[in-house]
Amino acid sequence: MPAEIFGMIGNRLASEICTPRAPVFDRDFIRKAARAHEEGGFDRILVGYYSNAPDGFLVAAYAAAQTERIGLLLAHRPGFVAPTLAARKLATLDQMTEGRLAVHMISGGSDADQRKDGDYLSHDERYARTDEYLEILKRVWTEDGPITHRGAYYHFEGAESDIKPLQQPRLPIFFGGSSDAAIAVGARHADTYMVWGEPLADVRQTIARVREAAAREGRTVNFSVSFRPILGQTEDEAWWRAGVIHRSIVASRPAPARPQNVGSQRLLAAAARSAVHDRCLWTAIAEATGARGNTTALVGTPETVADALVDYYELGVTTFLIRGFSPLNDARQYGRELIPLIREKIARVDADRVAALGRSVEADGGPVTVTTARRASELLAVGASR
Repeated sequence: MPAEIFGMIGNRLASEICTPRAPVFDRDFIRKAARAHEEGGFDRILVGYYSNAPDGFLVAAYAAAQTERIGLLLAHRPGFVAPTLAARKLATLDQMTEGRLAVHMISGGSDADQRKDGDYLSHDERYARTDEYLEILKRVWTEDGPITHRGAYYHFEGAESDIKPLQQPRLPIFFGGSSDAAIAVGARHADTYMVWGEPLADVRQTIARVREAAAREGRTVNFSVSFRPILGQTEDEAWWRAGVIHRSIVASRPAPARPQNVGSQRLLAAAARSAVHDRCLWTAIAEATGARGNTTALVGTPETVADALVDYYELGVTTFLIRGFSPLNDARQYGRELIPLIREKIARVDADRVAALGRSVEADGGPVTVTTARRASELLAVGASR
Protein backbone atom coordinates (compact mmCIF):
# COMPACT_ATOMS: atom_id res chain seq x y z
CA MET A 1 0.00 0.00 0.00
CA PRO A 2 1.27 3.54 -0.65
CA ALA A 3 3.07 5.16 2.27
CA GLU A 4 2.17 8.58 3.60
CA ILE A 5 4.86 11.20 4.17
CA PHE A 6 4.31 13.77 6.92
CA GLY A 7 6.26 16.90 7.75
CA MET A 8 6.02 19.33 10.65
CA ILE A 9 5.62 23.07 10.91
CA GLY A 10 5.97 25.45 13.84
CA ASN A 11 4.75 28.94 14.56
CA ARG A 12 8.18 30.38 13.69
CA LEU A 13 11.56 29.27 12.41
CA ALA A 14 13.17 27.31 15.24
CA SER A 15 14.99 24.05 15.84
CA GLU A 16 17.85 22.63 17.88
CA ILE A 17 20.25 24.66 15.68
CA CYS A 18 18.00 27.63 14.78
CA THR A 19 17.59 30.13 17.61
CA PRO A 20 13.94 31.28 17.73
CA ARG A 21 13.41 34.90 16.74
CA ALA A 22 10.50 37.30 16.95
CA PRO A 23 7.69 37.39 16.10
CA VAL A 24 6.43 34.39 18.02
CA PHE A 25 3.57 33.97 15.55
CA ASP A 26 5.39 34.43 12.26
CA ARG A 27 2.74 34.46 9.54
CA ASP A 28 5.34 34.66 6.78
CA PHE A 29 7.18 31.57 8.04
CA ILE A 30 3.99 29.55 8.54
CA ARG A 31 2.87 30.41 5.01
CA LYS A 32 6.24 29.51 3.46
CA ALA A 33 6.57 26.30 5.46
CA ALA A 34 3.05 25.09 4.72
CA ARG A 35 3.43 25.78 1.00
CA ALA A 36 6.91 24.20 0.87
CA HIS A 37 5.48 20.99 2.27
CA GLU A 38 2.53 21.02 -0.11
CA GLU A 39 4.72 21.73 -3.13
CA GLY A 40 7.21 19.07 -1.97
CA GLY A 41 4.63 16.29 -2.07
CA PHE A 42 4.07 15.79 1.65
CA ASP A 43 0.69 14.29 2.53
CA ARG A 44 0.23 16.02 5.87
CA ILE A 45 1.92 18.44 8.27
CA LEU A 46 2.00 18.07 12.03
CA VAL A 47 1.28 21.13 14.15
CA GLY A 48 2.87 20.35 17.50
CA TYR A 49 1.80 21.12 21.06
CA TYR A 50 4.03 22.89 23.58
CA SER A 51 3.03 24.36 26.92
CA ASN A 52 4.49 27.76 25.95
CA ALA A 53 3.44 27.87 22.27
CA PRO A 54 0.68 29.73 20.43
CA ASP A 55 -2.65 27.96 20.05
CA GLY A 56 -2.20 25.05 17.64
CA PHE A 57 -5.81 25.28 16.45
CA LEU A 58 -5.10 28.73 15.08
CA VAL A 59 -1.68 27.83 13.66
CA ALA A 60 -3.32 24.93 11.82
CA ALA A 61 -6.18 27.13 10.60
CA TYR A 62 -3.74 29.70 9.23
CA ALA A 63 -1.61 27.03 7.55
CA ALA A 64 -4.73 25.53 5.97
CA ALA A 65 -5.74 28.93 4.61
CA GLN A 66 -2.37 29.21 2.83
CA THR A 67 -2.66 25.81 1.12
CA GLU A 68 -5.14 23.84 -0.95
CA ARG A 69 -4.51 20.11 -0.63
CA ILE A 70 -2.13 19.15 2.16
CA GLY A 71 -3.59 17.51 5.25
CA LEU A 72 -3.05 18.74 8.80
CA LEU A 73 -2.27 16.70 11.91
CA LEU A 74 -3.09 18.75 14.99
CA ALA A 75 -1.43 17.70 18.24
CA HIS A 76 -3.91 18.03 21.07
CA ARG A 77 -3.32 17.47 24.78
CA PRO A 78 -6.41 16.32 26.72
CA GLY A 79 -7.18 17.88 30.05
CA PHE A 80 -7.22 21.60 29.28
CA VAL A 81 -10.25 21.85 27.00
CA ALA A 82 -13.49 20.05 27.85
CA PRO A 83 -13.95 17.10 25.47
CA THR A 84 -17.39 18.29 24.34
CA LEU A 85 -15.92 21.66 23.36
CA ALA A 86 -12.84 20.04 21.81
CA ALA A 87 -15.10 17.84 19.67
CA ARG A 88 -16.89 20.94 18.32
CA LYS A 89 -13.63 22.84 17.77
CA LEU A 90 -12.08 19.93 15.87
CA ALA A 91 -15.24 19.34 13.81
CA THR A 92 -15.36 23.04 12.94
CA LEU A 93 -11.73 23.02 11.83
CA ASP A 94 -12.34 19.90 9.75
CA GLN A 95 -15.25 21.63 8.00
CA MET A 96 -13.18 24.78 7.53
CA THR A 97 -10.30 22.84 5.96
CA GLU A 98 -12.64 20.79 3.76
CA GLY A 99 -11.83 17.50 5.45
CA ARG A 100 -8.07 17.86 5.72
CA LEU A 101 -7.76 17.49 9.51
CA ALA A 102 -6.55 14.64 11.71
CA VAL A 103 -5.85 14.81 15.45
CA HIS A 104 -2.77 13.51 17.30
CA MET A 105 -3.54 12.82 20.96
CA ILE A 106 -0.64 13.38 23.35
CA SER A 107 -1.35 12.71 27.01
CA GLY A 108 1.87 14.33 28.24
CA GLY A 109 5.07 12.61 29.33
CA SER A 110 6.44 15.24 31.73
CA ASP A 111 4.89 16.07 35.09
CA ALA A 112 6.67 19.44 35.14
CA ASP A 113 5.34 20.43 31.72
CA GLN A 114 1.78 19.41 32.63
CA ARG A 115 1.91 21.52 35.79
CA LYS A 116 2.67 24.63 33.75
CA ASP A 117 -0.98 24.49 32.69
CA GLY A 118 -2.25 23.34 36.07
CA ASP A 119 -2.46 19.57 35.53
CA TYR A 120 -1.32 17.53 38.54
CA LEU A 121 -2.46 14.06 37.51
CA SER A 122 0.09 11.25 37.51
CA HIS A 123 1.37 9.70 34.27
CA ASP A 124 -1.02 6.73 34.28
CA GLU A 125 -3.94 8.90 35.37
CA ARG A 126 -3.33 11.15 32.36
CA TYR A 127 -3.67 8.18 30.03
CA ALA A 128 -6.82 7.03 31.84
CA ARG A 129 -8.23 10.52 31.31
CA THR A 130 -7.26 10.39 27.63
CA ASP A 131 -9.11 7.08 27.30
CA GLU A 132 -12.29 8.68 28.61
CA TYR A 133 -11.68 11.86 26.59
CA LEU A 134 -11.43 9.95 23.32
CA GLU A 135 -14.58 7.98 24.03
CA ILE A 136 -16.42 11.28 24.49
CA LEU A 137 -14.96 12.83 21.33
CA LYS A 138 -16.06 9.86 19.25
CA ARG A 139 -19.57 9.92 20.75
CA VAL A 140 -20.01 13.64 20.07
CA TRP A 141 -18.79 13.19 16.49
CA THR A 142 -20.88 10.14 15.67
CA GLU A 143 -24.03 10.19 17.82
CA ASP A 144 -27.07 12.41 17.62
CA GLY A 145 -27.51 14.26 20.89
CA PRO A 146 -28.30 14.80 23.59
CA ILE A 147 -25.45 12.88 25.22
CA THR A 148 -25.03 12.39 28.95
CA HIS A 149 -21.83 11.06 30.47
CA ARG A 150 -20.66 10.34 33.98
CA GLY A 151 -17.08 9.09 34.24
CA ALA A 152 -14.00 9.28 36.43
CA TYR A 153 -12.82 12.57 34.88
CA TYR A 154 -15.81 14.09 33.06
CA HIS A 155 -19.46 14.55 33.88
CA PHE A 156 -21.98 16.36 31.69
CA GLU A 157 -25.66 16.20 30.76
CA GLY A 158 -27.46 16.74 27.50
CA ALA A 159 -24.44 17.61 25.35
CA GLU A 160 -25.22 18.28 21.69
CA SER A 161 -23.19 19.40 18.70
CA ASP A 162 -24.77 20.91 15.63
CA ILE A 163 -21.49 20.57 13.75
CA LYS A 164 -19.94 17.23 12.83
CA PRO A 165 -16.65 16.53 11.05
CA LEU A 166 -16.78 16.67 7.28
CA GLN A 167 -14.93 13.33 7.30
CA GLN A 168 -17.32 10.57 8.24
CA PRO A 169 -17.80 8.96 10.59
CA ARG A 170 -15.09 10.92 12.44
CA LEU A 171 -11.61 12.42 12.27
CA PRO A 172 -8.57 10.11 11.95
CA ILE A 173 -6.97 9.63 15.36
CA PHE A 174 -3.19 9.41 15.76
CA PHE A 175 -1.64 8.43 19.07
CA GLY A 176 1.79 7.95 20.60
CA GLY A 177 3.57 6.71 23.68
CA SER A 178 5.82 3.83 24.69
CA SER A 179 4.55 3.03 28.18
CA ASP A 180 2.17 0.18 28.94
CA ALA A 181 -0.52 2.72 29.80
CA ALA A 182 -0.07 4.47 26.46
CA ILE A 183 -0.22 1.26 24.43
CA ALA A 184 -3.40 0.13 26.19
CA VAL A 185 -5.20 3.38 25.35
CA GLY A 186 -3.78 3.68 21.84
CA ALA A 187 -4.81 0.12 21.03
CA ARG A 188 -8.41 1.02 21.89
CA HIS A 189 -8.61 4.27 19.95
CA ALA A 190 -5.78 4.94 17.48
CA ASP A 191 -6.11 4.62 13.75
CA THR A 192 -2.35 5.22 13.48
CA TYR A 193 0.15 4.62 16.28
CA MET A 194 3.17 6.94 16.13
CA VAL A 195 6.62 5.97 17.40
CA TRP A 196 9.94 7.77 17.37
CA GLY A 197 12.82 6.61 15.22
CA GLU A 198 14.22 3.66 17.11
CA PRO A 199 16.34 0.86 15.62
CA LEU A 200 14.50 -1.66 13.47
CA ALA A 201 14.47 -4.36 16.14
CA ASP A 202 12.97 -2.00 18.72
CA VAL A 203 10.29 -0.73 16.33
CA ARG A 204 9.44 -4.32 15.42
CA GLN A 205 8.97 -5.03 19.13
CA THR A 206 6.69 -2.03 19.62
CA ILE A 207 4.60 -2.91 16.57
CA ALA A 208 4.12 -6.41 17.99
CA ARG A 209 3.07 -5.03 21.39
CA VAL A 210 0.55 -2.62 19.90
CA ARG A 211 -0.85 -5.19 17.47
CA GLU A 212 -1.34 -7.68 20.28
CA ALA A 213 -3.11 -5.09 22.43
CA ALA A 214 -5.27 -3.95 19.49
CA ALA A 215 -6.21 -7.53 18.66
CA ARG A 216 -7.58 -7.92 22.19
CA GLU A 217 -9.82 -4.94 21.38
CA GLY A 218 -10.86 -6.49 18.06
CA ARG A 219 -9.03 -3.75 16.13
CA THR A 220 -6.13 -3.22 13.72
CA VAL A 221 -3.81 -0.22 13.84
CA ASN A 222 -1.51 1.45 11.32
CA PHE A 223 1.96 2.65 12.30
CA SER A 224 4.02 5.80 11.84
CA VAL A 225 7.70 6.38 12.62
CA SER A 226 9.48 9.75 12.92
CA PHE A 227 13.02 10.68 11.84
CA ARG A 228 15.27 13.66 11.23
CA PRO A 229 16.96 12.94 7.86
CA ILE A 230 20.34 14.55 7.20
CA LEU A 231 21.11 14.36 3.48
CA GLY A 232 24.22 14.83 1.38
CA GLN A 233 25.14 14.26 -2.24
CA THR A 234 27.68 11.73 -0.96
CA GLU A 235 27.85 9.71 2.25
CA ASP A 236 30.86 11.76 3.39
CA GLU A 237 29.00 15.02 2.82
CA ALA A 238 25.98 13.79 4.79
CA TRP A 239 28.10 12.70 7.74
CA TRP A 240 30.08 15.94 7.63
CA ARG A 241 26.81 17.86 7.85
CA ALA A 242 25.66 15.62 10.71
CA GLY A 243 28.86 16.47 12.59
CA VAL A 244 28.30 20.20 12.10
CA ILE A 245 24.75 19.89 13.47
CA HIS A 246 25.90 17.84 16.45
CA ARG A 247 28.69 20.25 17.37
CA SER A 248 26.28 23.19 17.17
CA ILE A 249 23.83 21.47 19.52
CA VAL A 250 26.48 20.42 22.04
CA ALA A 251 28.00 23.91 22.09
CA SER A 252 24.69 25.68 22.70
CA ARG A 253 22.98 23.43 25.24
CA PRO A 254 23.62 22.52 28.87
CA ALA A 255 23.87 18.87 29.83
CA PRO A 256 20.39 17.38 29.36
CA ALA A 257 18.31 16.21 32.30
CA ARG A 258 17.10 12.63 32.52
CA PRO A 259 13.70 12.50 30.75
CA GLN A 260 10.63 11.16 32.51
CA ASN A 261 8.79 9.77 29.48
CA VAL A 262 9.41 6.21 28.34
CA GLY A 263 9.81 7.13 24.66
CA SER A 264 12.80 9.36 25.37
CA GLN A 265 14.30 6.77 27.69
CA ARG A 266 14.11 4.21 24.88
CA LEU A 267 15.94 6.56 22.49
CA LEU A 268 18.66 7.11 25.08
CA ALA A 269 18.97 3.37 25.64
CA ALA A 270 19.48 2.91 21.90
CA ALA A 271 22.11 5.68 21.94
CA ALA A 272 23.92 3.96 24.82
CA ARG A 273 24.13 0.75 22.81
CA SER A 274 25.55 2.40 19.69
CA ALA A 275 25.77 5.76 17.91
CA VAL A 276 24.80 4.12 14.61
CA HIS A 277 22.23 1.38 14.05
CA ASP A 278 21.09 -0.55 11.00
CA ARG A 279 21.81 1.21 7.69
CA CYS A 280 22.21 4.79 8.89
CA LEU A 281 20.21 5.49 12.06
CA TRP A 282 22.24 7.96 14.12
CA THR A 283 21.48 8.46 17.82
CA ALA A 284 24.09 11.05 18.88
CA ILE A 285 21.69 13.99 18.71
CA ALA A 286 19.16 12.16 20.89
CA GLU A 287 21.93 11.70 23.43
CA ALA A 288 22.99 15.35 23.21
CA THR A 289 19.45 16.67 23.72
CA GLY A 290 18.22 14.20 26.29
CA ALA A 291 16.00 12.75 23.54
CA ARG A 292 13.64 15.68 23.74
CA GLY A 293 11.20 14.75 21.01
CA ASN A 294 12.03 12.79 17.89
CA THR A 295 15.77 13.37 17.69
CA THR A 296 17.23 10.36 15.90
CA ALA A 297 18.55 10.99 12.40
CA LEU A 298 18.91 9.00 9.21
CA VAL A 299 22.20 10.12 7.65
CA GLY A 300 23.31 9.56 4.08
CA THR A 301 22.51 10.20 0.45
CA PRO A 302 18.82 10.35 -0.52
CA GLU A 303 19.22 6.81 -1.84
CA THR A 304 20.58 5.50 1.46
CA VAL A 305 17.95 7.27 3.55
CA ALA A 306 15.11 6.11 1.28
CA ASP A 307 16.38 2.52 1.56
CA ALA A 308 16.44 2.87 5.34
CA LEU A 309 12.82 4.04 5.35
CA VAL A 310 11.82 1.12 3.14
CA ASP A 311 13.31 -1.19 5.79
CA TYR A 312 10.72 0.21 8.24
CA TYR A 313 7.98 -0.08 5.62
CA GLU A 314 8.74 -3.77 5.39
CA LEU A 315 8.14 -4.02 9.15
CA GLY A 316 4.60 -2.68 8.64
CA VAL A 317 5.15 1.08 8.98
CA THR A 318 3.02 3.00 6.47
CA THR A 319 3.55 6.61 7.56
CA PHE A 320 6.84 8.46 7.87
CA LEU A 321 7.18 11.80 9.64
CA ILE A 322 10.37 13.50 8.47
CA ARG A 323 11.57 16.91 9.60
CA GLY A 324 14.92 18.58 9.44
CA PHE A 325 17.19 20.67 11.61
CA SER A 326 16.91 23.51 9.10
CA PRO A 327 13.12 23.29 8.91
CA LEU A 328 12.29 25.22 5.74
CA ASN A 329 15.37 24.36 3.67
CA ASP A 330 15.23 20.70 4.63
CA ALA A 331 11.52 20.40 3.78
CA ARG A 332 12.28 21.74 0.31
CA GLN A 333 15.23 19.37 -0.08
CA TYR A 334 13.15 16.38 1.01
CA GLY A 335 10.53 17.30 -1.57
CA ARG A 336 13.11 17.48 -4.36
CA GLU A 337 15.42 14.61 -3.49
CA LEU A 338 13.94 12.21 -0.94
CA ILE A 339 10.16 11.91 -1.23
CA PRO A 340 10.13 10.84 -4.91
CA LEU A 341 12.67 8.11 -4.10
CA ILE A 342 10.66 6.89 -1.10
CA ARG A 343 7.52 6.57 -3.18
CA GLU A 344 9.35 4.90 -6.06
CA LYS A 345 11.04 2.33 -3.83
CA ILE A 346 7.86 1.51 -1.90
CA ALA A 347 5.92 1.09 -5.15
CA ARG A 348 8.63 -1.34 -6.27
CA VAL A 349 8.36 -3.30 -3.01
CA ASP A 350 4.58 -3.52 -3.40
CA ALA A 351 4.89 -4.65 -7.02
CA ASP A 352 7.39 -7.32 -6.02
CA ARG A 353 5.08 -8.55 -3.27
CA VAL A 354 2.13 -8.80 -5.66
CA ALA A 355 4.28 -10.63 -8.21
CA ALA A 356 5.57 -13.05 -5.55
CA LEU A 357 2.05 -13.73 -4.31
CA GLY A 358 0.92 -14.26 -7.87
CA ARG A 359 3.71 -16.76 -8.47
CA SER A 360 2.68 -18.57 -5.30
CA VAL A 361 -0.91 -18.81 -6.51
CA GLU A 362 0.26 -20.06 -9.90
CA ALA A 363 2.50 -22.65 -8.25
CA ASP A 364 -0.53 -23.95 -6.39
CA GLY A 365 -2.17 -24.66 -9.74
CA GLY A 366 -4.20 -21.53 -10.47
CA PRO A 367 -3.59 -19.13 -13.36
CA VAL A 368 -2.63 -15.57 -12.43
CA THR A 369 -5.51 -13.42 -13.68
CA VAL A 370 -6.23 -9.72 -13.29
CA THR A 371 -8.69 -10.63 -10.55
CA THR A 372 -6.05 -12.68 -8.72
CA ALA A 373 -3.52 -9.85 -8.93
CA ARG A 374 -6.09 -7.37 -7.64
CA ARG A 375 -6.97 -9.65 -4.75
CA ALA A 376 -3.27 -10.05 -3.98
CA SER A 377 -2.95 -6.27 -3.75
CA GLU A 378 -5.93 -6.12 -1.39
CA LEU A 379 -4.48 -8.82 0.84
CA LEU A 380 -1.14 -7.03 1.02
CA ALA A 381 -2.86 -3.78 1.98
CA VAL A 382 -4.72 -5.54 4.78
CA GLY A 383 -1.54 -7.27 5.94
CA ALA A 384 0.36 -3.99 6.08
CA SER A 385 -2.28 -2.53 8.40
CA ARG A 386 -2.00 -5.35 10.92
